[in-house]
Amino acid sequence: MGALAQLIERWTKRMLLVVGIAGVLVIYLGFLYLLISGRSTESISWLFLLSPWACIFFGLSTQDQLATLHWFKAKFSRKSKG
Repeated sequence: MGALAQLIERWTKRMLLVVGIAGVLVIYLGFLYLLISGRSTESISWLFLLSPWACIFFGLSTQDQLATLHWFKAKFSRKSKG
């Protein structure tokens, strides 16, 4: 892969991390505000709550993405009874 392509990939991943972290802060703080103030949270779709996490995941390095997938697999797989 060329140097320019690596630079673009690196910046894209950083921007995905920044947007994802900002999204988590804004969306979850807004959701918390709505809950505390007693207003309805029906207008917030589950997709909006998950979208920033997708940005964060794709902003991680390939090794970190694989480690995250392995963690989820270990966390949510059925444990054999011994």
